[in-house]
Amino acid sequence: MASQVIASVVRGETVESVHTGHVIAIDGDGREILAVGDPQTVTYFRSAAKAFQFIPCITSGAADAFGFDEQEAALAVASHSGEKQHVEIAARMLAKIGLTETDLRCGPHLPFSERAAHALLAAGLRPNQLHNNCSGKHAAMLAFAKHIGAATADYDSPDNRIQKRILRCVSDLAEVPEHEIAIGIDGCAAPNFALPLAAMARSFINLVRPMRFPEPTQVACRRIVDAMIRYPHLVGGSERLDTKLMQAAPGRIISKVGADGVWLCGVLPCEEYPTGLGIALKVADGDDYRARPVVAVEILRQLGILSKEDLTELSPMPIKNRRGDVVGRVETNANFRLRIVS
Repeated sequence: MASQVIASVVRGETVESVHTGHVIAIDGDGREILAVGDPQTVTYFRSAAKAFQFIPCITSGAADAFGFDEQEAALAVASHSGEKQHVEIAARMLAKIGLTETDLRCGPHLPFSERAAHALLAAGLRPNQLHNNCSGKHAAMLAFAKHIGAATADYDSPDNRIQKRILRCVSDLAEVPEHEIAIGIDGCAAPNFALPLAAMARSFINLVRPMRFPEPTQVACRRIVDAMIRYPHLVGGSERLDTKLMQAAPGRIISKVGADGVWLCGVLPCEEYPTGLGIALKVADGDDYRARPVVAVEILRQLGILSKEDLTELSPMPIKNRRGDVVGRVETNANFRLRIVS
C-alpha cells in the first residue's frame, strides 16, 4: 500500500503542497488500533531508538556504577536542544565516567534551540560536541563501553561489543530478528536500525508495558519511562515537539522524534487503553517541521489523549510571511481519517 496524504499546506484557501506518510498504532495485546498508508514500510528508527540504545547501559550495571541519576537518564534518551541545562548534564555524565568532550564521537553542531544558538554565536563561541543533540546518548554509550571493558575509542563502530548488544536490544523490543534489521549510520555517527514501522510501534508498547521481558529489562524500561515523564524538558527542550507533547499530556505519554519525519509515542496504560498504545509515524518526504507536529497532535486528539484546545499553535500550524502576517496553515488533510479498528 502506498503512503497516503496526511497533511496539506494551504496558502490562502488553495492547497499549495501536500505531505504523505504512514501511521500505525497498536495496543498491548497486539491489536491494530489505527492505520494509515502502509505500516510495514521499512525505514530508519533514527533518534526514536534512543531508549533501546540506553537500556543495555542500565541492564549491564553501567548506569548505576557511574551514578547516573534520573536527569542523566532523560538526557541519555534525548534529542536535546543544546540549551544550558542540556550541555551541563552531558558534561556531568562525562565527568562521572572520567572522560571529556573530546572522547565523544558524535560531532558538533549548533544548538537546535534558536535562542541558545544565537547566544552562543553572539558570545563569539563555536559549538562543541556537548551541543550535539545526541551527546547524552553518546555519553551513555561511553559509560557502557568503559564498564564492560569494550573499546571506547571506537564505541560507535557497528563491530564494537556495545553496538552488538544494542542491536540485540532493538531486536528483542521490536520483536524482529537481528538478521532482518538493516544497519546504517546515523547523523551522530552511531549505528541505526531500519525495520518496519509497525515493529517500531511494537517496541514502544513494549517500552511502556514491558512485563513479558526479564526483570532487569523491565526495571530499565520503567526507569527510562519515569525519567522521560518527569523531565520532558530534558528529552527535547523549550522549542521541541517531544517536550511540548509530554507537557500537554503529563504522565500519560512518552514521545520521541527521529530525524527524517519519524515520530514514536507510547501511551501508558489507562482507562481508555488498559494495555497502553504504541504509535509510529513516518512522513514519507522526511519533513520534521510542518507535517510531523501537525499530524502527531491530531493523532493524539483523535485518540482522546489531547483535546481540541491543546497545542493549537501546532495543529493547524500557521504559515506566516516575512512580515509576520498569517497567510496560510498546515493542517491534516481533509480526507485524512484514522482507520479505527475495533
